[in-house]
Amino acid sequence: MSKHFRRSKLPLVWLLLGFILFQCNDIFAQEEQPEFRSWAATPPMGWNSWDCFGPSVVEEEVKANANYMAENLRDFGWEYVVVDIRWYVDNQTTGHYNAYEKSDFILDEYGRYQPSPRRFPSAANGKGFKSLADYMHDRGLKFGIHIMRGVPKEAVFNKLPIKGSDRTAADIYSTESECTWLQDNYTIVKGKPGAQEYYNSIFDLYASWGVDFVKVDDLSRPYHADEIEMIRKAIDQTGRKIVLSMSPGATPVDMHEHAANHANMWRTIDDFWDNWAQLSYSFEKCAEWAPYIQQGAWPDADMLPLGKFIRGERATNRYTKFTREEQYTLMTLWTMFKSPLMFGGNLPDNKPFTDSLITNREVLEVHAKSINNKEWFNKNELIAWTADDPESDDKFVAVFNSAGDGFVGTEKLLYRSGTISTLTDGFGKEIDIKLPENSGDLYLIVSDGGDNYNYDHANWINPTIYFQNGDSIRLTDMEWEKATAGWGEVSVNKSISGGELNVKGTVFSNGIGTHSQSIIQYALPEGATRFRTFAGLDIGGTSVKDGSTVEFMIAAEDPTPGQEQSTKIPVNLRELGFEGACEIRDLWNHKDLGKFSGEEFAPEVNYHGAGLYRISPVPASEE
Repeated sequence: MSKHFRRSKLPLVWLLLGFILFQCNDIFAQEEQPEFRSWAATPPMGWNSWDCFGPSVVEEEVKANANYMAENLRDFGWEYVVVDIRWYVDNQTTGHYNAYEKSDFILDEYGRYQPSPRRFPSAANGKGFKSLADYMHDRGLKFGIHIMRGVPKEAVFNKLPIKGSDRTAADIYSTESECTWLQDNYTIVKGKPGAQEYYNSIFDLYASWGVDFVKVDDLSRPYHADEIEMIRKAIDQTGRKIVLSMSPGATPVDMHEHAANHANMWRTIDDFWDNWAQLSYSFEKCAEWAPYIQQGAWPDADMLPLGKFIRGERATNRYTKFTREEQYTLMTLWTMFKSPLMFGGNLPDNKPFTDSLITNREVLEVHAKSINNKEWFNKNELIAWTADDPESDDKFVAVFNSAGDGFVGTEKLLYRSGTISTLTDGFGKEIDIKLPENSGDLYLIVSDGGDNYNYDHANWINPTIYFQNGDSIRLTDMEWEKATAGWGEVSVNKSISGGELNVKGTVFSNGIGTHSQSIIQYALPEGATRFRTFAGLDIGGTSVKDGSTVEFMIAAEDPTPGQEQSTKIPVNLRELGFEGACEIRDLWNHKDLGKFSGEEFAPEVNYHGAGLYRISPVPASEE
């Protein structure tokens, strides 16, 4: 008996020990998650001044948007009010940056930017943003600011001391990796005495003001790992829960782990504006980043360019260009991707439809609570996303009728650059793509970036086709089949305006000059395997104030779109794991649609529109 007793007892001991170890491992795993992720347990939601006011927002405008949020949006989860770029420039009055030499910078004795007292009167006499942050907190909101990576040049030139250090700003900087589109700051070199102390000093200042959110620009494209790590340490040492947003995109996907271990959100694309080409491009980027969505560490598809813009960089005194259907698509994709939601328009000018998009509780619940969010299918320009309800067996399904951009269809493109503007490093992109076997044609496409077509001068530099045997031929030595441009005539070895091919001061002898909207068609020689080029903005467009903003695309099939129309998008419930009947609810319209099974459910979706549905399995006893 005793021997039998011992043999039966031993497995129980091991089971108990295994259970204890499992629980400990689970606890340790939880402890390994950075604490800061709990500061943004759901994707942040708020308002940012950039789209509407560019770099020139003033205090009363910020307060007006805060008041609107507190009265109309706070109860729906909207809470952050963020003052974007260059709040420290005293004479900034327009939607475009003042030149560095024409900017009046406000700094304290430790080389730290201070709010312009002319634009933010409550900041006078060294008070900083403390009063404005208190204003937000008194209304149940949170306050955020934008900063540029690095140390102010003004602090370097004047050798201002670093608080908490015996060094000056001139001891910690480098001219390498300087921001290409705004020259206010120099790079801070990790490891130099005083470098970490400077970052500590500015975040100590922000914490004393009561800042809850900081968007750091010129940080993640290109990816500045050293300064990201210094910023993380600086935030943590303050003892204040400051949410960190990294900008701009595209953040390199292979840096997802580093980003998630240091920031609460990071951009997936460059600045996003209200045009369909950029929105359709976002489907690709959201699908690419979906596997890396984590609680408290959110890939960020950028702001919501909705509502009315006052004096933004690309939008002055107008409402969003997105159609009603495109606005549904925007909100639905951002919801299913769980992107942070930062509203860009002037909230007091919101129309009822705009407010209905951002106060739909059922949709916002999907945004906050859904899990396992991912693209389900993308075929024939019809797209679907799925997600799970963690509290039930329900699923959420979003369907989209993307159907091209009105200029070209996007389904069969071989390449898309995303938006190229003067904010893009080098004003262009290197392109190297494999051509499909037996391709008959090559289409070079330049599409408008969404602001307007003015000065969209674009160059295809050294466009070259390569063959399996190593031979190559330049497109400039071939005759095109057809070539169109939105302005002027497509030109070989010169710009669209007849001058030299010049991208950001570099002159090229070989290439094609064109202007959006443009399609250039070539018949491909037999055996072509690769195509390489540099696609860049010509100086004829970038040398003017409101210069080029384009997207470069490449196709091997005719990209012109079909007829704009609504279409039915089949939703196969069996593929989703539902064998029996399901109740389906339309979340945008707050409407129960009835019971469906198998392939019965096929909602009709308008051109560029979207639908969002809750799928609930019906118990077998009720079928």
